[in-house]
Parts: sequence; structure tokens; C-alpha cells
Amino acid sequence: MTVLIPTTGSVPHSLIRHEPPMPFEPRPEDFDLTAVFRLIRRRIAMIAVISALLTLASVPMISGLKPVYHAESRLMIHSPLASTLDTPEGGQRDPLNVTSETERLLSRAAAERLIRDLHFADLPEFNPALRKASLIGRARGMLRGLVSDGKPDTMVRDGIEQIIPGYYNALTVGRDAGSDVVQIGFNSQDPELAAAVPNALLGIYLDQRKASAQGHLASAEEWLRQRIAEQQGRVDAASDAVAGYRKAVGAVSNDVQAEQIKSAAELADRLAEIQQGQTEVTAAISALETENDAAIQKIVVPDSIGVLQRTLRTQHKELDRLLQTYGDNADEVVSLRADIFKSKTGLDLEVDRYLQVQRAKLMVLDRQERSVQSALATARDQLSRSAPAQAELTRLLRVVDNEQTTLDKLEEQNRGLVAQAALPAVEVEVLSPAAIPLQPQGRGRLFYLIGAAMASLSVAMTAAFVREMMDRSVRSHEQLEGAADIVPAGLLPALSERAGKNLPMVFGHSGGGVFAEAVRATAMALKQANAGKVPYSVVVTSAHSGEGKTLVARSLAIELVAAGHRVLLVDGDLRCGDLGSLFKSGVKVGLNEFLTGQAELAEIVHHHANSGIDFIPRGDPSLHQRPHLADISEIVKLARANGQIVIFDSAPILTSTDTAQLAGMADLTLLVVRWAKTSQRAVEGAAQRLRSIKRSEILVAINNVDLRKHALYGFRDSGISS
Repeated sequence: MTVLIPTTGSVPHSLIRHEPPMPFEPRPEDFDLTAVFRLIRRRIAMIAVISALLTLASVPMISGLKPVYHAESRLMIHSPLASTLDTPEGGQRDPLNVTSETERLLSRAAAERLIRDLHFADLPEFNPALRKASLIGRARGMLRGLVSDGKPDTMVRDGIEQIIPGYYNALTVGRDAGSDVVQIGFNSQDPELAAAVPNALLGIYLDQRKASAQGHLASAEEWLRQRIAEQQGRVDAASDAVAGYRKAVGAVSNDVQAEQIKSAAELADRLAEIQQGQTEVTAAISALETENDAAIQKIVVPDSIGVLQRTLRTQHKELDRLLQTYGDNADEVVSLRADIFKSKTGLDLEVDRYLQVQRAKLMVLDRQERSVQSALATARDQLSRSAPAQAELTRLLRVVDNEQTTLDKLEEQNRGLVAQAALPAVEVEVLSPAAIPLQPQGRGRLFYLIGAAMASLSVAMTAAFVREMMDRSVRSHEQLEGAADIVPAGLLPALSERAGKNLPMVFGHSGGGVFAEAVRATAMALKQANAGKVPYSVVVTSAHSGEGKTLVARSLAIELVAAGHRVLLVDGDLRCGDLGSLFKSGVKVGLNEFLTGQAELAEIVHHHANSGIDFIPRGDPSLHQRPHLADISEIVKLARANGQIVIFDSAPILTSTDTAQLAGMADLTLLVVRWAKTSQRAVEGAAQRLRSIKRSEILVAINNVDLRKHALYGFRDSGISS
């Protein structure tokens, strides 16, 4: 903490210097649960007004509500018991589709009949023609008249067409989940009518269902009679065909045909046996003639040949053994070879005799084959002449049976339809008929009024939220963090109009309070931005007019004078500046006269005794046609030579090129932003224009801060302002 003693005696108090407090930085993982409540507190007036207006608007509609009574009947729809029991053997009749029957209750024909029977056309509740037109209806008619082409409507709607929508809106027909119980309900302002509609609708449904079923049965019966007549003609034609065929081909005996079939089968079996024997004999002859050992092993030979074959194989094995032991000239080898030759000769003789027997047997089998084939051909010829006649007769008899079976089924169906015509179409079991309700349905007017108030509150809060989302005005330096070269210079709380006109008294009363401390923090920010030294020249500007730049410029001047500095406050707004009237000096010569060469610098500098500030007023604004702004540098040089700090209270940067030139000459630029009024876009535009003139940091001070409302926001500096 530093205590600065002013060097001039015009300021009676000292100034205690404080470093600006560090902003509060919430952790990223923290979530502010009170943000919604702060929003409500910020917009409580807007929410209250919108809620009240919407609630008041709903009062006439709620007061105009009439009690509605609801009556309901519960029933079950079944197929007739007699038709359920009368099912064909092994079959099952299709169950009644309750969903389809429910749709029949909602049919247009049933609605029209009920409307006529209960005289809905005489009830204003359902007939719009009998009701007075509402305000919305009259407005809709006026709009329709404005957009119509003046031609009359070519389509004239029937009166019942206007009643049908109201009837269906009041009617409810549905099923209980998981059961076949059907509910018929009706809403009406008349309790007797509410109970009469479900009961009357059930009677109309039964009548229509019976008429519909009888019509279907009559159509089906007529169709069956035609089918029976046609089928009877087919049966007669098939019977005549059988009688005519028998007369043409004569009688055909089934026993004779069976004997012929049996004889042909026996001959075919005998022929197969002969051919099998021929195959076996031929195979044996071929194997013995070719002396194929593998083939000989597969045939059956006499024992004499078999014994000789085994003896010969044994002798060959013995010869192979002796040759390996004694050699080719041994006596045992010579003797054994003689025995083998003898056995071979005997085997050949036996084989020749067996082949002769087999060839004779084959000749006998050939003769038998030719004889059996001849007999089989004769039998098959006889069978081929009698089989077609019998097959054709059998086919004709089968056709007669099929046609007769079809005729019997049609006659059975006809008898079933005749029986069904005597039964009801459906059976209805009424679980609970509709009774006259004693109490109206739904809630009372108080409930709807509370609901309207809650809905209005929801709409109001939504509007407040949308308003907050659409609000792009600046309320904290945190909103300007993304913009380059913008440095926060502090938050200046709002002052009353009276306090703003008497700033020296504000700074001199008990150290100045919150506003004076905020101005001191802004002065400290100017010093820090100028490398720790108080700048020689500062341009105070804003994006638009009415943002409090003059108040900030005067406050900075008073603060710097109180800190011991000499200050020259210049009214740089050459068109609309009002610095002279604020100091109540009454002088008329000012900066415009100096820049146009009509006055010297010493003539335009004035001193304010109460605050100790030297100031230069605006002068005559009519002279601001072609000012020589380059001469302002002389003011800066002279002030620096005299040890003074020059503060230019300039025009808004977005509407004046003079301010741009002043910003290029000064050491620092302080951009004043009005809290909750200046938009972020305007601040960014002003900062961009200032950067295009001079590439240096732009200090931004937020003025006219409502501390109570600012504390309700979630900015990092909200806690400091509170």
C-alpha cells in the first residue's frame, strides 16, 4: 500500500493506493448449480410480467370452461355359441376378430344413425351452427374473407358434416390391454346424453351386424345353389360316360385280367432264371478255356477237378523247394517233374469232359429261353389288350366318385348356411352398461388456473433464458478475452445523476467509496500499461455515444490530481462535447477556436478551482469544418513541458475520424464500455479501428456497472463486485 501526498494545495485529501484485487478463477471441474437461480433473479421482473400477462390471458378461457361428464360401458363380443359348437370333425372355426368388431363401432354409418336418432343437430355442444362465434373464430373468418377471391363456395356442406368431428372427438372406443373387453365411452356436457350414447351405439352395432351377416349369408347361399346345380350336371355327365363306355367295350372281368397278369409274371421269373443259368455256364466255360486262375476261383467245379487242381499246386510248390535245395538234375526233381506231367494230363482230361457237359447244358438252356420268351410274348399281348379297357373304366368311375364327393360337400355347406341364418351374427356380453355420471370429469377451474400459471411461468422462464442467450452486451472483461490487444482496466460502478454532476464531492467524501476505488484501479491499470509510469497523454473514447466516457475522463483527472499530478483535461469531442458546462465555467472560447487559428493556446486553457484541474472546452462547434488537428501535438508538448498529463475526452471512435487521429498521437487509449448496453461486436469494431491506427494495447473500462445485478452473473469478477 502506497500513500501519495498531492503537490498542489487545491486538493485537501490524500489518496490511499491499493493494488487491484486478483480475479476469482473457478476450477474447470466446478459446476455452478446456482446459475439458474441467478438468471431468475436477474430477470425476475421480466418473468413476473410475462407470467402475469399470460395467466390473465388464460383467465377468460378457464372461466368459460363448462363441466364435461363421462359415461362408459364395458362389454365383450363373442361368436355365437351354437356356431362355435357346430364345427367340422378335426376342424376349427376361425375366432372372432375383436379388433375388427371395435372398428365397426367407429363406422361412419353407425355415427350418422346415432346422430339422427339422438338429435345431435339440436345441440349447440355438437352443432357449430348453433354456437356463438368466438373471438378466434371471428378473426379466422375475417382472415378468410381477406384472402378469398369473392366467389361463393361451390361445395355446400351438409349439416351432419359439421357434427361428425365433434361426435368423434367425444367418443372413445378401445380395448383393455391383454383382454377382449371393449370400452365405449362418451364425453358430453349433458350427463344423460353421455350415458345414452354408449348404450344406443351398442344397439345400432348389433342391428347393423345382424343385417350385414344376413346379407353375406344370402349372397353365399345363392352362390352355393348355383354351384350345386352346376356340380349336379357334372355328376350326371360322368355317370353317362361310364354307361356309354361299358356298352361300347363290353364287360371286362377283373378275375381273368388278374390270371393273365399272374401267368405273365411267372413266365418272366422263369425267363430270368434261365438267363441267370446261361450266364453262370458261360462264365465257367470261359474261365476253364482261358485257364484264368482268378476266374476259376470264382466258379463252382466238380470235386475231381478240384482235387487235381490242389494236387498240382502242391506239386509245383514242392518242385520249387527241391530246385532251391538240390538243383535241376537231382533224381528227386526229375521224379517230381514226371508226377507233375501226369497230374497235368489227368487234369486236362477232366476239364475237357466237364466243358463238354457244360456246352450241352448251355444248348438246353438256349432252347428253354426261346420257348419261355415265346410264351411270355403271348401272355403280354393278351394282357395289353384287356388292361387299357379296364384302366379307362376305372378312371371314369373315379371321376364319378370325385364329382359326387364335391356335390356332397356343397350340399353340406348349404345346409350349414341355412343353419347359420337362424343364429345371431355375434353375441355381446355387457359387463357394465353406461350409467348417468354424477360428477363431471377432470379438474376444477382452480386446477386449470394453477396449471396455466405454471405454464405461464415456464414460458416466461424460457423467454428469459432466450433473452439471456440473445444478449450480446458486455458485462465483464471475461467476455473480451478472445480479442487481441485488449487489456482490462477495471469495472466502474454506476453513479446517480446527482453524484455524477458533483464528482469532487464524491471523491472527497470518506475516501471516495467504491466508485473512487474503481477509478483508482483504472488509473493503476493505465500506469501498468505504460511500463509502470503515468502516461503523458491518454485518449478516453467509446464505441458509441452515451457510454460515460466524459464521466470516466473527469474521474481520472480528479484521481490523478488527488495523486499529486497536474492534469490538463481536453474536450476532444469537437461537435458534441459538453465539458465546459460540467465545470460551469461559462467560457465559450475553446479547442475549435485554437485549431482554426482564432485563439491562442493560453486563451483556451482554464483552471477549475474546486478540483484543481486545468481544462480546455470544446468551443464553437460551428467552426469544426476543417480543423488543423496536427496543432493538438502542440498541446501535448506544452503540457509535457509543464509537467501535466493530458486527458482527451474524445468523440466515439466509430463515428469520428478526429478520435482516430487523437489516438495516434496519445500514449494510451482508454475505451469506455457501458455495462449491459454496449455490444461485444461494437467493442471489437472499436478495438479493430484503434489497432489499425496504432499497434498498441487498448485498455477497456466497463462503466455504469450495476453491482447488485453484476453479482448475479457467473463471471470471475462477480464476487469482487459483490
